[in-house]
Amino acid sequence: MCGIIAVLRGPDNRPIEQRDTVLPPLAAAVDDLELAAENLDSASTRLRDAGALLQQVNDSLSALPGLGLLVFDRAAALTVKSETNRAHEILKSIDAQLDAITFDVEPINADLVEIRDALWAIERDRLRSADAVLDLATGTPEIHALPGLASIQTALSALDRLEVRGRDSAGIEIFVSDHNLPSGALTGDRFEDLTLRTRSVRSFDGHLSFVYKNAAEIGDLGDNTAALRSQICADELLQAALSKPGSSVTVLGHTRWASVGVISEPNAHPVDCAEIETKNKSHISAVLNGDIDNHMDLSELHQLKIAPEITTDAKVIPTILAREFDLESEQLQAFKNTVAMFEGSVAIATHNSEQPHELMLALRGSGQSLYIGLADNSYIVASEPYGVVEEASQWIRMDGERPADPRSPISSAGQIIHLRARAAGTLKGIQRIAYDGTLLPVQADEISQADITTRDIDRGDSPHFLLKEIQEAPESVRKTLRGRIIEVDGEPKVQLGAETIPQEIKDALQNNQIKQIVAIGQGTAAVAARTIAQFLSPLTKERKIRVEAQLATELSGFSMATDMSDTLVVAVSQSGTTTDTNRTVDLVRQRGGYVISIVNRRGSDLTEKSDGVFYTSDGRDVEMSVASTKAFYAQVSAAALLSVAISELVDGRQTKSDLLFALADLPAKMSEVLLNRHAIRSAAQRHAPQKRYWAIVGNGPNRIAANEIRIKLSELCYKAIPEDGTEDKKHIDLSSEPLIFVCASGLSDSNSDDVAKEVEIYRAHKATPIVVASEGNTRFEAATELIAVPRLHPELDFILTTVVGHLFGYEAALAIDAQAMPLREMRAKIEKIIASGSFAEGTFEKLQEDLKAPSAEFFDGLRNSEYDGHLEASTASKLMTVLRYATGIAPLDSYQVEAGKAGRPGVVIDDLNAALTKAIDELTRPVDAIKHQAKTVTVGISRSDETLLQSPLVKAALRAGASRDRLSYRGLRALSALDASVAETTGWTRYQIEGDVAGEATVHVVDRGGIASGIASRTENNPTLRGGKHRSAFEKEIMVGRGSDGRTVIYIPEVKDNQTTGLVLLHCRFHDRLPTPIIRAVLQGYRGRYGALKDAVTESHPSFRDDILSSIDVIELLTQPVYVLAEHWQA
Repeated sequence: MCGIIAVLRGPDNRPIEQRDTVLPPLAAAVDDLELAAENLDSASTRLRDAGALLQQVNDSLSALPGLGLLVFDRAAALTVKSETNRAHEILKSIDAQLDAITFDVEPINADLVEIRDALWAIERDRLRSADAVLDLATGTPEIHALPGLASIQTALSALDRLEVRGRDSAGIEIFVSDHNLPSGALTGDRFEDLTLRTRSVRSFDGHLSFVYKNAAEIGDLGDNTAALRSQICADELLQAALSKPGSSVTVLGHTRWASVGVISEPNAHPVDCAEIETKNKSHISAVLNGDIDNHMDLSELHQLKIAPEITTDAKVIPTILAREFDLESEQLQAFKNTVAMFEGSVAIATHNSEQPHELMLALRGSGQSLYIGLADNSYIVASEPYGVVEEASQWIRMDGERPADPRSPISSAGQIIHLRARAAGTLKGIQRIAYDGTLLPVQADEISQADITTRDIDRGDSPHFLLKEIQEAPESVRKTLRGRIIEVDGEPKVQLGAETIPQEIKDALQNNQIKQIVAIGQGTAAVAARTIAQFLSPLTKERKIRVEAQLATELSGFSMATDMSDTLVVAVSQSGTTTDTNRTVDLVRQRGGYVISIVNRRGSDLTEKSDGVFYTSDGRDVEMSVASTKAFYAQVSAAALLSVAISELVDGRQTKSDLLFALADLPAKMSEVLLNRHAIRSAAQRHAPQKRYWAIVGNGPNRIAANEIRIKLSELCYKAIPEDGTEDKKHIDLSSEPLIFVCASGLSDSNSDDVAKEVEIYRAHKATPIVVASEGNTRFEAATELIAVPRLHPELDFILTTVVGHLFGYEAALAIDAQAMPLREMRAKIEKIIASGSFAEGTFEKLQEDLKAPSAEFFDGLRNSEYDGHLEASTASKLMTVLRYATGIAPLDSYQVEAGKAGRPGVVIDDLNAALTKAIDELTRPVDAIKHQAKTVTVGISRSDETLLQSPLVKAALRAGASRDRLSYRGLRALSALDASVAETTGWTRYQIEGDVAGEATVHVVDRGGIASGIASRTENNPTLRGGKHRSAFEKEIMVGRGSDGRTVIYIPEVKDNQTTGLVLLHCRFHDRLPTPIIRAVLQGYRGRYGALKDAVTESHPSFRDDILSSIDVIELLTQPVYVLAEHWQA
C-alpha cells in the first residue's frame, strides 16, 4: 500500500489579492461570532453569517493570489492570525455555555461545525502554507517563483498525510520547465546518476527534473517529508530555476510500502526511463501503487537495460513507455499501449518532458484508487481524498474495475486519464478513456463534494491517529451528551428533539403499535448497538416490547418479516455509509418499519433513509485510524440517552436519574482512566510480546466490553482471539496457558467473588490473567496484573474497562512491533549493500561487524523467550541459523552442509535478507492501518481472476472439461480478449497429451461435444502431436487457427508443473468484421498481435491507421502472419 501525489498547475498571471478583500470580512465574521456568544438562544442567524463570511475569506486565501497576500504582506498575515485567535477565544466561551444549556443544541452544533472548519482552514491550511512557502524559499521568494513553490508545498503536505499508507521511503520530482538557466550551471555528478538517487537532476530541452528521496526503514510518520523539505530548501540550483520568469512547475511524488525491491533510494519512486548505455529523446518519470506481476517477463521481453541497483517493478513503466513513445508519437496512444501490458492491480502516474504541462494516469483492478482534485487553477492527484482536501473541495474518482464495453469485460476494464494544465481545475482539461481506447467523457454529476476537511485528518502531536482518537474520546462523549440531559424539578431528564424521535414514532411507542425494537450495526457499531438491548430491555418488559440487538446482516438475512410496521430499528453506524446496514434499513423501510439512526456524519446515506437521526459528538467526528475507538463511546452514550427517552415514552413512570447523573460524569471518569496510561503500557510491555495465545472474558455488561476489546486487539495485534463468558472459560480451554484479559469492573459483591474465583482457576492453570476492576476491589489477588478504574455506575462501568482495553491494544501493538527493531536495523544494513549494486572486497567483513550489536540483542531476546508470542518457531530457527554464518559465529565452509547452498558471502546475505524480511513481517504491527490492507494487490488479482472466469470463452473451456487450475492467468486474459471476436461456440474437443511436447508426444481424444461429436479426428489414425495442436501445446499459449478440416478453432493448452498435459479445441464461428475499437482491443489482448502488426506496418510505412482494421476479416487478423497483413496498409 503506497501513496501517489501529483500537482499540475495552469498558467497564472493574476495579481496578488488585496488585503481589503480579506481583512474586513474576516473581522466582520469574528464580530458576528462575538455577538452570537452574547445570546445563544437567538444566535442562529449570526452564526450562519459568521460561517459564510469565514468561508468567503478561506476561498479568497486558498487561491494563488490569496497565498501571495499572506506571503508578501506579512502584516496582513499577522492580522489574519490575530483575528483567528480572537475567534478561538469566543468559541471557548460558546462551548462553556453549551455544556450548561437546556435546549436542543443540534442546530447550533451544525453551524459551529461550519465555523470551526473555515477557521481551521484559514489558520492551519492557509497561514501554514504561506509559512511553508517562505521556508521552502529560505526567505521572501521572487514573485515568479510563487506558483512553483505553492505546488511543491501542496505535494509535500499531501505526502505527509499519505504516509499512513506506507512510509519506508518517499520521493518527489519537481519538474521545472523553461528554466532559462545558463548551460554552464547544468553540469556535475548529479546530472549523471542512472539510479536517480536523491538530488539527481535530468536536463532535457530547456527543462529540468529535480528528484529528492529518502529511504529509511526505521523512522516515524513525518520523517520522510521533513527530510525532503530540508533537501529542497538547500538546493540552490532549484531555487535559481524557480525564480526565473516564465518557468513553471509540475510535481510528482510518492510514499512507499515496499513490496517489490529493497528499501533504497534507487527503488524509491519516482523512477525514470534512464537505461544503461541508452540515450532517451525525452525524460519520463513514473510512480506506482500496486504490483506489476509480469514485470520480470516484460523486462526480459523488451531487453531493458536497467541499472542493477534498481529492483522495483515500477521501473518498467517509464522505460517501456519511453520505447513505445519512440515508436508512437501520440502520447496518449503510447501510454495506453504501455499500461495495457501490465498484469496486476495498479495505479500509475507519469510525466513526460516532451509534454511538460500534462500528466498521464492509469488505474486498473481493485485495491487501488486515484482521485483528481479540482482545485484553483490546478489538478491535485492523490491516492486518497485526504491527499487533496487541503486545496480541493471537489474531486473525480477513477474507476479501475468497471468495463467500458460489457462485451469485452477484461480488455475494456480500467481507466486512463490525460490531464492538461491549460484548463487545470476544470473538467475541460480531463480526457478519459478506457483501456481499450473507448472514450469516457467526464460528466459534471461525477464530481464528488468533500465531506471531510484537514481538521478531520490532522494527527497533531500524537505519534499515531489511534492514540489521538482514544484521547479525544471523553470530548466526543461530552459533545454527544451536550444539551440532551436537562434538569426538571431537580431531576435529570433526557431531551431529544423531533429530528431524533419524530412524532410518528412517539405515537407508535405510546399506543403500543411498536412491539419490538431491534438495534443493528456491523463491527464495532454492532457492539455499541448491543447496549440498547442492555439499557432498554429492563425498562420495557412490563409493556411487553421485545428489545434485541443483531448484526444488520442477520436481520436482513434471517429475521426480516413481510410486515415490519410493528418494529423500530435503531441503526448504528459511525460513517452512515456501511453497505450492510444501509441495505437492511432499506428492507425495513420497504416493509413499513420505523428507523432511528445513531450516526456521526451529517448528510450520509443512512441519515437520508432514517425517520429520526441521533448525531453523535457534533455530527462530524472523523476517525482516521482503521481501528475505530472514540466512535464506540459516543455511540454507547447515545444509546443510553435514546433508551431512557424511549422508556419514558413507553412508560412515563420510569426514572433513571442515577444513570443520567453517572452519564453526565462519564467524560471526566474516562479522562481519569487515560491518566493511568503508564500502568497499562507497563502491563502490555511485560506480557503481550511473550504470549502467543490470548483470550478476553467478561460477564454482564462487561461482556460488551470484552466483545469490543476483542475486536481491537485482533485488529491491532493480528491475533485470533476468543471472547467468552468469564465463568465459561474454564469449560472451554485453559491448556494453552493464555494471556486472559478479564473485564470485571462494576461488579457487585457476589458477582465479584465469583469472578475472583475464576481468576484463581486461570492462574492455577498457568494462565496470565490481566484484570480490570473498579477501584477498591481487593478480591483479585490472583491477578497477574490488576488495573483499577474509577467507580461510576454498574451499567456504565464497562465503558471504562473498554478504555483500558483500547489503550492496552495500542501499547501491545507497539510492544510487539518494537521486537522487530533489531531485525530492521540488520535489514537496513543489508539493503544498503544490495542498493549499492556492488560487493567490494571487505564488504562482508564490515557487515559482520555491523550486525554484531543488533544480532546480539535478537539472540538475547530468543534466550529470554521474548519472541515466543509472535515469531514462528521455523522463522526464528531459520534466522538464527543464517545469522550464525553472517556474523562469523560459524564458518562459511559449513553453510552448504546446513543450508544445502554454497557458503559464499553473497548467498548468505541473500538468505539473511529473506529470513529477516519474513521475521519482520511476522512482528510488524502498523497501528493506524491494518497490515493485510497493504496487501490489497493480491485481493485485486484474485478478483480479476473471478472476473475472467465470467468470460464466455473461459466458461466454454471449463464446460468442455478443462481444469481451472491448469489454465494460466495469461491464458484466461487471452480468452477474455477474444470474446468479442467470437459470434458463437459451436462445439468442443478435449485431448489428453502424453509425452514431452518438446520431443515425441501423442494426443488422444478424451471427450467432445456440439458439432465436434460428428467430426472424425485425425488423431484416431495418427496420434502424433503436430500442427496447430503441437504449436499451442509447445508454446503453452492460447492460439486461434484452422483445423485440418478447415474449421476455425481456438486451441487452449492445459498446463501442470510447466508441462502441457491436455488441450481443449473450441470450435467457433467468428464475426466477419468488427468496428475498429473492438477489433483493436481483441488484438491487443491476443498474443500482443496489435503491437506486432503495427511494428510490421511501420517497418516500411510511415504510419499505422487503426481504421483499416475494420476492413479486414477477423479470422484473417487472428491467423495470418503479420507481414502478410501489413500489405493491407501498403495497398
